[in-house]
Parts: sequence; structure tokens; C-alpha cells
Amino acid sequence: MLVKIHIMGDNEVVSVCDTNLVGKTFTEGELELKVSEQFYKGEEKTVEEVSELIKEAKNLNLVGEESINLAEKIGILEKDNVLVIDGIPHAQLFQI
Repeated sequence: MLVKIHIMGDNEVVSVCDTNLVGKTFTEGELELKVSEQFYKGEEKTVEEVSELIKEAKNLNLVGEESINLAEKIGILEKDNVLVIDGIPHAQLFQI
């Protein structure tokens, strides 16, 4: 999986994406999911490394089966909160 950390002021967003999805766009009806290199192409990390990062993150953006399944397995994401666009699962979690 690829991980990129975005820092915006006092906030941090951790983006996690399945490696094979970067640079692709998925469309279903009026919904579009653009998995841009600018936002998602970060460092490749192991499952263990990603697990630790997402457990500690306050703001997450997840794309892909592997990323979503890991978040569900850890218990920070429920399947009901996952949007599927053209077969690709996507979820955002933010702490307010």
C-alpha cells in the first residue's frame, strides 16, 4: 500500500491507497473517484507499518480493497461507511 501524509496547518490527513490504483479514475453515474498521484502516491509501506499509521491517524482517506479491509480488520471502519465507485471502495474518516 502507498501512504502519503498531508499536513495542513495543525491538521494531518493520512492517505492510504492500494498500489495498483494510483493514477486511475473510476466513474459510476455522477460519482467520480480520481486516485491522483499528487494526493495518493507516497511511500510504499508494509501492512504492519500501515496498521500503526492508521491506528494513530485522526484523519484518513482510504482507497482500495486492501486498504479498506485493513481498516475494517483493525476496527476503525465499518462496512456501512464505505462508498464503492465502479467496484473500488473508498472511505474518509475525520475527527472533528
